[in-house]
Amino acid sequence: MIFWAMPLAFSVINSGSTVPSSPKAITLVLSANADYHNLVVHSHVPKLKAGKFKLQLANRAVNTQQVNRGNGVDLTWIVDDMKKGDVVRYRLLPVVTTAKSSNRVVVTSNSKKDVVIEVDGKPFATYDNHTGPNKPYFFPMYTSTGKLILRHYGVETVPGETHDHPHHRGLWFTHGDVNGQDFWSEDPKAAKTVTTNVIPNSGTVSGTFIAHTDWIANNGNKIATDERKVTIYAVTDGRLLDFEVEISPVGGPLVFGDTKEGSFGMRLPDTMRNVGGDGHINSDTGVQDAKTWGKKAAWVDYFGTVEGETIGVAIFDSTGNLRHPTTWHVRDYGLFAVNPFGLHDFENDKANPKKGNFTVEVGKYLTLKYRVFIHKGSTMESHITETWNSFSIPPAIVIE
Repeated sequence: MIFWAMPLAFSVINSGSTVPSSPKAITLVLSANADYHNLVVHSHVPKLKAGKFKLQLANRAVNTQQVNRGNGVDLTWIVDDMKKGDVVRYRLLPVVTTAKSSNRVVVTSNSKKDVVIEVDGKPFATYDNHTGPNKPYFFPMYTSTGKLILRHYGVETVPGETHDHPHHRGLWFTHGDVNGQDFWSEDPKAAKTVTTNVIPNSGTVSGTFIAHTDWIANNGNKIATDERKVTIYAVTDGRLLDFEVEISPVGGPLVFGDTKEGSFGMRLPDTMRNVGGDGHINSDTGVQDAKTWGKKAAWVDYFGTVEGETIGVAIFDSTGNLRHPTTWHVRDYGLFAVNPFGLHDFENDKANPKKGNFTVEVGKYLTLKYRVFIHKGSTMESHITETWNSFSIPPAIVIE
């Protein structure tokens, strides 16, 4: 069974109505189904000829990204805040000028297939595809104020840092038991994931890249491929990144084994640790700090101090993901990972060592989607719940 992520927003056409041929007559009505912060809105407006359009709120133009698709237009824009029950009416108008909008999110790749991302002219992250040794990963990755949100060690050596778990490199996706192969560690017998190509795309509201990855067993056989789509949004409050991966078996079924060593994870700076630093861990269930390890939660937020500033990272588990709300391999020493497969480890169920196993049959695929919100301040100061609502409870859009 394949699990799909919930869409961020949806469009509704009034019953019996059609979209007028003239964009001068089009109004988009956005209604909030929850309290929102950093709301990414997607809407498809059908029956429009290819052309350039803009959204206008009152007399103000709204920064909008447009893609012409089929007989209509896909629009993306961001709303900073909305309260449940709020209704906002936008006008969709043709653009008569040929001036090109500047890209707020710039995504480029180099000859080594590394991907470099900038937001509003500032460095955000690099997706490193060549230094490995057995997986691609994000490093460095910065807050909107320029603070490194990752531990150096594993990639760089700097004085004063801890030197445990050298395979905790930046921000990564892999797993410790896939068809009996260890893709998590950097043991000499470990397997590896290898990026085969990347496709970058910049934009006025968001930038993306698609990376194709081969999963190679330690005997050299390819057992899976995946397609990773990473989207970075130009929000005014922090940094927002979506990571979506679609994994397909090659040559036989793919079994994700029950182990705590996985899967979508990052290693935070030592100063943010819950033990050994001043950091704290919070979840939507109210479980905190070291007790969050192995527990189920829709989201977890980890915050602490870096270079005198309180910053944090929240990871959201899409409502369409396998075993949502997921279990978390999050440690008080700075490891922060989502792992839906490690059930017997997390529940200490020694009698059922394969309890968390999940099999993807040939011809099928597994899709997982996560959102990463890098923010200033503590959990309570950063509108985590409202940002989660923006990811999980889509607004309604009616086209008049």
